[in-house]
Order: sequence, then C-alpha cells, then structure tokens
Amino acid sequence: MTNDEKLQKVLARFGLGPRRRMEEWIAAGRVSVNGLVAKLGDRVSGTDRLAVDGEPLRVPGWVRPRLRVLRYHKPVGELTTRQDPQGRPTVFDRLPRLRGSRWIAVGRLDYNTEGLLLLTNDGDLANALMHPRAEVEREYAVRVLGEVNDAQRQQLLAGVELDDGSAHFLSLQEAGGEGANRWYHVTLAEGRNREVRRLFEAVGLTVSRLLRVRYGIIGMPRHLKVGYFEDLPEEELAALLETVGMTPKAASTHGGGGERLVERAPPAQQGLREKAPAGRKAPRGGLAGAGSTSTAPSGKKEGGKRAPGGAGSSGFRPGGRRGK
Repeated sequence: MTNDEKLQKVLARFGLGPRRRMEEWIAAGRVSVNGLVAKLGDRVSGTDRLAVDGEPLRVPGWVRPRLRVLRYHKPVGELTTRQDPQGRPTVFDRLPRLRGSRWIAVGRLDYNTEGLLLLTNDGDLANALMHPRAEVEREYAVRVLGEVNDAQRQQLLAGVELDDGSAHFLSLQEAGGEGANRWYHVTLAEGRNREVRRLFEAVGLTVSRLLRVRYGIIGMPRHLKVGYFEDLPEEELAALLETVGMTPKAASTHGGGGERLVERAPPAQQGLREKAPAGRKAPRGGLAGAGSTSTAPSGKKEGGKRAPGGAGSSGFRPGGRRGK
C-alpha cells in the first residue's frame, strides 16, 4: 500500500463528519481498510477499499466530491441534527441529496432560533470553521424584552459567569425597536449551547427573538428568505476558505456566471421547489448583504435581481418602527 493520506482525513473529506469524530470511529473499530479493521495512524491511497460499519464507501477513496457550501435561512422549528426521537423536522430533511458525501452543519442553531446556517460536504472545512482556535465571529440580531442599561452592557462585554464558564460579547450595538421590545446586534467568537440567550438571562433580560445574521465573513443576503438555501458564489467560497487557511481545491468547478440561482428547501416528501420572487422588495427589517452569483442545487434558474451588499456584512438591521 502506498502511503498517502491519513485515514481520518479521507473519511472527513467524504463528508462523514469532522476529523475528530472520524478518529473516534476508527478507535471504536467501525472502519476497515481492505477488509481489515483500521487503526489510528493508518494511511490510505486511491487503491484501498474503505468501509464503515461493514458498508463500503460508494465512491473510490481517491475521489474528492465537488466542494460545496450551502447558505441556508433556517426557520424556527427545525433542529440542527440528523434524527430526532420525537420526530421533529430537521434542517437535513429538506436539503439536496449528495452522492459520495453528506451535508455537515457548521455549528448549530437552536430549535427556536432562526437565521444563517452554513452546511458543507467537506469535513476538513467544517472542522476548521468550528474549531475554537479559529475564533470565527458570529453575529446575531436579538430582540429583548426591556432595555439594556449601562451596567448590564458593561457586564455583558466584560464577562458573565455561566454554568460552563465565563462568556462575553465582543460587541453589543443598539438596533432600534419601540414599546417594550428592543433590538440589539451582538457578536461572539464561539458557539456554546444557547450562549446568547443565557448571557442576556444572566443580567435579568429575556430574549424574545433570536436570529443569526453572519458567520465569519458570510452574511445573510436580502433575497434568501426563510426556508431558502443556495450554494455560496465562487468568490465568497474562495474568501471563506482563505479565512481558515485553505485553498479552493474544488472551487473552480463550483457555481457559475449569470443569474443568481436560489432554491427553496422543499417540504419533506413533497419535493416542491418555489421561485424566489423576482424584483420583489424584502419586508422591512429583512435581510440584506452578501448577494452575488451562485448555483442552485437543482440547476434550475430561479431568483430575481442581485441583492446589494458584500460578503463581509449581514446588513440585517431589524427594529425601528416595527420593533420586531
């Protein structure tokens, strides 16, 4: 056998999961190479036969699936998990099927949280974007019952002790609102469970609505309505890879020119696809930002005018008159 790449790296590249999880699978004896149980430290080449839980991988080990990153506007009421014992819908139920790999969510969003979710078929990229040392910034729009006073603001920026350690916002900005509700934009450099909600709760404030509007340099564009997804345009994909020190190995075959193509994630078992309304104004308090050329998974031309803005800004500024 010609040594070439670490086994866990090849498995992660198939989209089976992050490299660390693949190491756990290997240690547990779930992976075999050429009919023999694999062990940590094994390296494989394109001539080796790989299997997981006795099932051969359906594509040759040396084939790299085309790198894809989806930008999905997750609605409230979906879980960021593959299966739910209670049968609740998940973000994976409505995504396009892949051959030889599978979608990996880059971080999670809670059941009651809406907003930007990135998904990729590349385990290395997912791991790089989620790893704590990368300190990828996340931005959220938060509607709070009440108003953040100066003392609470200082506490949220300086640090609050939670049950899993100290946490703080990198920034906290007012974003309008009226009546009892106020909108704020906050940023974090980590993705702990329910961290935004718990930080506000720790200073006596209740979050009534929460949306993620940016992950790293990737923002939520105005045209991407709730329940819609799209492939990242080539230039945004290349910029995202650059932020984690990766090169666009497969990005040259990704996307296309001309019209922006957007697809709505179809309800499970229905397979419906709807066009994003062309030239239609987004509702007040909608999402604006990174709009460009992209390719819908179905390959059908859908969508309208290019959204304004760039890859580094979400442009989501709820609040003002509506106070939502």
